[in-house]
Amino acid sequence: QKRLNSEALLAAMPLRKNKNKSQPNWRKWDQLAQKDGMHHTVHAVNGNTYVGEWKDNKMHGKGQYVWKKSGALYDGDWKEDKRNGFGTYSVLRDGSLVKEYAGGWKNDMRHGYGTRFYDAEEYYEGEWYADLRSGWGRMYYQDGSVYEGEWLEDKRHGRGVLRLACGNRYEGLWKCDMKNGPGKFMYLDKGQVYTGEWIDDIPVCGMLEDFGRDGAPDPPVYPIPKCSLKDPMSVLEEMKDNISSYK
Repeated sequence: QKRLNSEALLAAMPLRKNKNKSQPNWRKWDQLAQKDGMHHTVHAVNGNTYVGEWKDNKMHGKGQYVWKKSGALYDGDWKEDKRNGFGTYSVLRDGSLVKEYAGGWKNDMRHGYGTRFYDAEEYYEGEWYADLRSGWGRMYYQDGSVYEGEWLEDKRHGRGVLRLACGNRYEGLWKCDMKNGPGKFMYLDKGQVYTGEWIDDIPVCGMLEDFGRDGAPDPPVYPIPKCSLKDPMSVLEEMKDNISSYK
């Protein structure tokens, strides 16, 4: 009788699942493979490495990425597997890492304000758009000259000033990396100034005058003769109209 009662009691009890039952190995491995938060070095199949923050299996936050083939290194901000925010990109030269760019990034491209180092003496600091110099920027050239002004798609374009190493300078408009449109070139070494129109780096219509001749280091032997035309400006305007129709 006691045995029957015990069997009936067991039959009436609800079945309980064993909470301590271990998960299958594939589920553990899948959980370990999920990358979220801070991780140590993660190696890609191609040999590249990344150390930094993750979100939903994507590089996201602060991180450092190294390309195995080139040895290049990026250290900075990431968003959904792409360089976004502020970061520094360095390349390997003669066995040492050399900074090539520091500044803003968007969708894996230089974007916003940043500095690009071409070599020890030549660099650009200014605005970028979609990996190209665009907007306002200052370029220091290897020959000692400096351009400060507007850029478009990696070319000097718009209003800008070019100061040469000798002190001479051009102030005016640029198009497709050349002097185009109205501009003024000051020959400070000779004490002269040219004001007029330019086409593809060539002065085509304007007026050359003495400018600070007495203090110039290398002035011409004779000063520029005075213009004897009654209305020189009207002549220049007529020539400008002809040039405009030519362009």
